[in-house]
Amino acid sequence: MKYTVVLEKGRESGYVAYVPVLRGCVSQGRTKAEALKNIREAMEIYIEALLKDQLPIPTETGKELVEVVVHAR
Repeated sequence: MKYTVVLEKGRESGYVAYVPVLRGCVSQGRTKAEALKNIREAMEIYIEALLKDQLPIPTETGKELVEVVVHAR
């Protein structure tokens, strides 16, 4: 399965990663690589819990990621 992961610089240090379609699935790390490793583990645990509880697995169908530049005056 493929999911969009948002990776942001932490407020004080490190990086925060989250998966918008998997509500509440958030992790962090000192480096980008560590944050991505940690979010991958969190995603696996999240999906395994859904499977165990026989709940539907969210998908990202019909979603397009687009960057928009805005010029403010």
